[in-house]
Amino acid sequence: MTARYSAAALTASATALLTAAGTDADKARAVAEILVEGDLMGHDTHGLALLGPYLAELDNGGMTRTGQPDVLNSRPATALWDGKRLPGPWLVLKAIDECARMAKTYGTGSITIRRSHHIAALAAYLKRATDQGLVMLLYCSDRNSASVAPHGGIAPVFTPNPMAFGIPTGGTPILVDISCSITTNGMSNRLAKEGKRFPGKWLIDDKGEATDDPKYGVAGGGGSIQLLGGMDAGHKGFGLTLLVESLTGGLAAHGRADPKEGWGATVFVQLLDPEAFGGLDGLTRQVDWVADACHKSPPRPGFAQVRLPGERGLARRAEQMHGGIELHASVMPMLAPWAEKFKVALPPAF
Repeated sequence: MTARYSAAALTASATALLTAAGTDADKARAVAEILVEGDLMGHDTHGLALLGPYLAELDNGGMTRTGQPDVLNSRPATALWDGKRLPGPWLVLKAIDECARMAKTYGTGSITIRRSHHIAALAAYLKRATDQGLVMLLYCSDRNSASVAPHGGIAPVFTPNPMAFGIPTGGTPILVDISCSITTNGMSNRLAKEGKRFPGKWLIDDKGEATDDPKYGVAGGGGSIQLLGGMDAGHKGFGLTLLVESLTGGLAAHGRADPKEGWGATVFVQLLDPEAFGGLDGLTRQVDWVADACHKSPPRPGFAQVRLPGERGLARRAEQMHGGIELHASVMPMLAPWAEKFKVALPPAF
């Protein structure tokens, strides 16, 4: 039987570990909530699988334990923050709150954050905006590493550069979390450690040939993760990744042209209030019609039905909130040494 864990208990244990590592209480809680939310929605490479690496970053000084971001520039509906390598989930949640305030006053609010630490699963943030009837856009890059080559090239220049957006509807919100590459660094690292292969030829090797070997997607592997669209249509993923680079490092005036500092993120957060445009009711009427038309589209072979982005993740979230979270097998063994070090009890399985 697969071990499952209470979401509340996992959040409490993660908060306790981060607090014991010296993180401010509000930051520890924010990070714990976002990591557990990632697992709840099925993003298990970007859930509590990140807690051990985050604790290691706190231990070696790569992540800042305490403090506030510096506001480097601001206007009524925009701001640029220096995140000072503070915990990424806490910074993004703080930015969402501030962007929501801006949007409800001015119709829109945008914040770019330079020098954030890693921000975990982008999908974990979106419902915080859609629950308020707001549209959210979230983009992220990491200038300190490169695992994705430009279309037509072999040498990596970019990270997978995830982008996400949330749209309120009359029912289940549309929640999209995708990368500009076919897969992620986290999945490449996991499969390489496990000696497994990708289900498709999602990478290119050191000669530029398509491969399913994850070693070519890890640091120093000599190859690259393929862009969204793959060998034939990777120019589309290339265009999207240039957009993400421009909205993150470009607007932050701090990106790949600058010296590396270690694992981190440059982030762009934007919220829009439909009431400043055609109204929330007008938005949901249009989006609900499109969603209904998609659901009614006859499924092609191999699909039971058309599913809108976010439906599966939110259904999984509801099931796991009730029946417990199914963690990846590597998570608890990874956390055990930290729990012993900080004298924090890990929750028992159901």
